[in-house]
Amino acid sequence: MFDQIFGNVIQPMPCTVDVDTAGLRADNIPRHIAIIMDGNGRWAKAQGKVRTYGHKAGAETLKTIVRAANDLGVKIITAYAFSTENWKRPVTEIHFIMELLSRYLTNEIQDFHDNNVQVRFMGSREGLPGVICQKMDYATEVTKDNTGLILNLAINYGGRAEILHAVKGIAARIQDGSLSADAIDASVFEDNLYSRGLPDPDLLIRTGGDQRISNFLLWQIAYAEMWTTKVCWPDFTPAMLVEAIASFQKRERRFGGLIQK
Repeated sequence: MFDQIFGNVIQPMPCTVDVDTAGLRADNIPRHIAIIMDGNGRWAKAQGKVRTYGHKAGAETLKTIVRAANDLGVKIITAYAFSTENWKRPVTEIHFIMELLSRYLTNEIQDFHDNNVQVRFMGSREGLPGVICQKMDYATEVTKDNTGLILNLAINYGGRAEILHAVKGIAARIQDGSLSADAIDASVFEDNLYSRGLPDPDLLIRTGGDQRISNFLLWQIAYAEMWTTKVCWPDFTPAMLVEAIASFQKRERRFGGLIQK
C-alpha cells in the first residue's frame, strides 16, 4: 500500500544550501543535532500577527533546515515540536498546533520519503488525538527503510517524563524477573528511553534568545555542545545552521577528560 502511494524510487536530496560552507571541515560535522525551536509566537507578535501564524512559519523553517542539514552531512535532527508543558497553553493554540501537525504529517511525508529522510517520533502518546497517532505510525512505516537523514520529532515530550518512563520500564522487568537490579547500567537505561537506538546529540541549538534546556533530552545532552541565538525560529536560516556548526568545530570536546597533546 505504501509503495502504491509513494512509489519505490528514492531520489537524492537536492542541494539546497545556498551559503558559504568553505570554512567547514567535512570530517567534523556533528552527527546528531538537537534543536529547541523557540520563538514562533514572539516572531508572529512582532509582525502584528497571531501566535498561530508563527507556528505555521516555524513548520516551514523546519523543512528548510532538514534539507540543509542533510546537504551538510548531518545524520540526525531531533526537533522539539511539542512539549509536555505545552498543554498549558490556550486551548485554541493547542488545537491549531495539533491541526498543523496533522497537516504536516499528511503533506510533507511524501517529500521526506522522496528525499530519503527517515521520520521518527519520541514522546508519550497519552492525550494526543487518535488521528495524529495514526499519521505518526504511517510516517514511520513509510520512511523506515530510508537511509538518509533521520528526522526525530519530539511530540508530547518531556525529559523528566522520559526518565520516569524508563525507570518504570526497568522496574517492571525486575518485578517479572527478566532483569536483575545488578545488571542495570547506562546501556540498560538508554534502551528504555524514547531515543533508544540513537546516539546522543553532539550539538544543541536553541533559538529565541533564552538560555534554558526546557526539559529537553536531559539524559542525552550530558556532553552536547550548546549554541544559542536571539533569532526566533521562523527566521533561522541554513546560513545560521552553518554558523552553529562552525562554532561547534572550534570547540574541544573533552567529555570530562583532558585533551592529549
